[in-house]
Amino acid sequence: MRKVIYGINLSLDGCCDHTKFGGGKDILEYFTRLMDGVDLIIYGRKTYELMVPYWPDAAKDPNSTKEESEFAWAFDGIEKLVFSRTLTIADDRNTTITHANLGDEIRKLKQQPGGNISIGGVNLPLQLIELGLVDEFNFVIHPVIVGEGRGLLEATGLKENLGLKLIESKILESGCIALHYKKV
Repeated sequence: MRKVIYGINLSLDGCCDHTKFGGGKDILEYFTRLMDGVDLIIYGRKTYELMVPYWPDAAKDPNSTKEESEFAWAFDGIEKLVFSRTLTIADDRNTTITHANLGDEIRKLKQQPGGNISIGGVNLPLQLIELGLVDEFNFVIHPVIVGEGRGLLEATGLKENLGLKLIESKILESGCIALHYKKV
């Protein structure tokens, strides 16, 4: 069965707003490695529009750093599925837009042969977490307290605790801590 893997950057105080802090080359390297074994990326509209066309363009930009280029090429080569009620046209050659039921579609995709499924953003992953469909979590904790912004789990409707087991922790060069958990 394919695994659904969630990865996100967070501040020490749990903020997941990408405008409040940034990352360096080690963050890009970490998320590039996270795409190993992934053959499908799933986003909601907002996250998709943050990622595309930015990263496909970066893949072609000769001014991109080595780390940006490696992430961009890895990202650009993976199929993407976007769940949206409003988006009708994809700006990327590897992207399909769907209006299907999120839970039903993910259950089907997990049963199909293939590599792992990566998810990103906040709203869509929270829905999948509530449905019990996320298998692994990768939190990159940045050494900053932002004091404001959206908290990752502030709008969840979890009916019970979600038990996780720490698989790996790694201190990155920037001082960020990468935590890899699986659902127990």
